[in-house]
Amino acid sequence: MSDNRKSSGIGKSVEDVEVAVIGAGPGGYIAAIRLADLGKQVVLIDEHKDPGGVCLLEGCIPSKVLINVVELGNSVKAAESMGLSVDGLKYDIDKLRFWTNTVIKRLTGNVRDLLEKRKIRRITGRATFLNNNQLTINDGEQIVNFKNCIVATGSRINRLPSGYDLPLWSSAEALKLPEIPERLVVIGGGYIGLEMGLVYSGLGSKVTVVEFSKHLLMSADADLVDVMVGRCERNLDCIKYESRVKDVKKNGSGYIVVIDNKGQLEEIESDQVLVAIGRCPNTDNIGLENTEIKIGDRGLIEVNKECRTSVPHIFAIGDIVPGHALAHKASREAKVAAEVIANHMVEFDNHAIPAVVFTDPEIAWCGLTELEAKKDGIKYNVGKFPLRGLGRAQAIGRTDGMVKILSDPETNQVIGVGMVGPHVSELIAEATLAIQTKVTLEDLMVTIHPHPTISEAILEAVEITAGVPIHK
Repeated sequence: MSDNRKSSGIGKSVEDVEVAVIGAGPGGYIAAIRLADLGKQVVLIDEHKDPGGVCLLEGCIPSKVLINVVELGNSVKAAESMGLSVDGLKYDIDKLRFWTNTVIKRLTGNVRDLLEKRKIRRITGRATFLNNNQLTINDGEQIVNFKNCIVATGSRINRLPSGYDLPLWSSAEALKLPEIPERLVVIGGGYIGLEMGLVYSGLGSKVTVVEFSKHLLMSADADLVDVMVGRCERNLDCIKYESRVKDVKKNGSGYIVVIDNKGQLEEIESDQVLVAIGRCPNTDNIGLENTEIKIGDRGLIEVNKECRTSVPHIFAIGDIVPGHALAHKASREAKVAAEVIANHMVEFDNHAIPAVVFTDPEIAWCGLTELEAKKDGIKYNVGKFPLRGLGRAQAIGRTDGMVKILSDPETNQVIGVGMVGPHVSELIAEATLAIQTKVTLEDLMVTIHPHPTISEAILEAVEITAGVPIHK
């Protein structure tokens, strides 16, 4: 036992630490590693025995495993017109579960090794604030006194109101592949609902998506979303827009979902229901009322550019602070908070945070969207290039998509990029770098892009934006 741990004399252990990090997700574990590398004594506290958080254990990673397998299956089916025929293509759900769990175990093992390499002490338990300087673990089992604290408790799944006492799926349950229902209703047409809906559609379910809004993915530009929706509508059984769920009733071994679709009541029969209506921050269950930390709208903790809360030695990062709830945003905030604790002069810069939706086709954007520019009256130039103009897109049979570039009319600086198409998640980093480093259209035009690749669409869109297109 280290020298900073001692007994309270009443059955509790008391530990004094420089920095306590609550939450071992992509924000918390990265903060702990960065702190250790900066010479800080840190303890990492999480309820789960495995590090990685929701993202690794029941979110980003398992969902992408399933999405990848379904995409492979769809590619094989599409290749028949190109001369490749495969008889008897089928999914082995037991093997798919095993493969998903294998990937998760590998990655959690990698994170565990990184923490152990730096001799970062981990506590498995639920941390709750006693005051501005103390935590209790598992309701009094242990006391942790800290000089600084980083709160990275993440978010949890929103569920239907308590009146619906039915065994409906959340995304966490759906990722475990308990069954492949013949009919599946997905409540919520956000990125989680769409990604999981397309997975189950690919695995053989007839999927109906029920969405409250007039359009899907309201924060993305409509021209990008429309391309994705066109393909989704071919793969999904139905998308019900402007629809509210009024009731979910048991019906034998299945369910009846009652919706108000633009004023008309409809009943949808389903074998299973997936509830994908967003997430809420884990700020109401960690004892913040015992501190002087200020909480703003939607239960989010108020922070400054250094990720400090209203209590200067307590920091908050990730899904519990304003901004997009993205793992990579949390990871950057983690480094900022750790470096500020180590007296580095850094701030969190949120003007170039990429967003990706792993539908088929994928959608990605960074910086200013046209939607935001028009809303805020910001002047911009825009250029769009369709993927059908690319040799690589034609070669792989995936011409559904585009790249568009927004630039400042006065400086030609790139201020926004949006794209839709196969694996654009791998292209958006170039756009993010361009926006982060404030490059101009001219800078990108003299950057040679390899041929034949999908990345050429970026160069083509840049040239259109600058008014000097070749392939138009």
